[in-house]
Amino acid sequence: MSDCGECADCKSKKSNLCSKLPFRVFPRMPRYETSRFKDLNGEVLYPFLFVSSFIEYTVVDVAHVTKIDPAIAPNRACLIGCGVSTGVGAAWRTASVEAGSTVAIFGLGLIGLEVVEGARLCGAARIIGVDKNPDKFEIGKKFGVTDFVNAGNCDNKALSQGWGKTVVLGVDRPGLQLTFSSFDVLHSRKSIMGSLFGGFKARSDIPILLRHYVDKELQLDEFVSHEVDFEDINKAFELLIEGKCLRCVMDGQMS
Repeated sequence: MSDCGECADCKSKKSNLCSKLPFRVFPRMPRYETSRFKDLNGEVLYPFLFVSSFIEYTVVDVAHVTKIDPAIAPNRACLIGCGVSTGVGAAWRTASVEAGSTVAIFGLGLIGLEVVEGARLCGAARIIGVDKNPDKFEIGKKFGVTDFVNAGNCDNKALSQGWGKTVVLGVDRPGLQLTFSSFDVLHSRKSIMGSLFGGFKARSDIPILLRHYVDKELQLDEFVSHEVDFEDINKAFELLIEGKCLRCVMDGQMS
């Protein structure tokens, strides 16, 4: 996420969406709309999401750089760049989960488990995991899931009592529309909110998250299931596709 520190959004406490260098799936440097990468034959290579991390050395805009405590191992700090921040922040910043409250997380993949971690940090009394895979309950317990609902084997019950906040983290298949009754929203006082990067500002909030890790309040080590060398990048993708890992951390230095 960009954090230029100059635009109205970056200066505001109400937004983490930089308007000067907005988030977009754009295969070029955000400020100049060019690329700084070429292959051995001189052909231009385009970066993905302004980062290009599957490489020994990269070039990024200063708005995407955050200073962290050098005492924190890079193979743990890297988890904050995306994933942990997205899930933890959804509960902590976007939903503002209150101590003693009840939270339901739909989907206990990696991001879902990180929402669980965020809800736990906020002091939620009941954390309900919803997934079609019952094995996810045992994994979820390690992060704070107290109850489990098998979405593939239960009665269809509407979460219609009201008061709650629905936070949208993922993007479904292209073209799928989200529909709801305006009267229902008005009458029940429901809230539907989007959350990108957990609502965190990169420069100011990433150091705070890492401080929680240093103080042993935020779990990071537990999310790392595999660590591979740079040469084994394809193995990392295989583990991801097969669903056999949580986070697979890759050492970016060639041996």
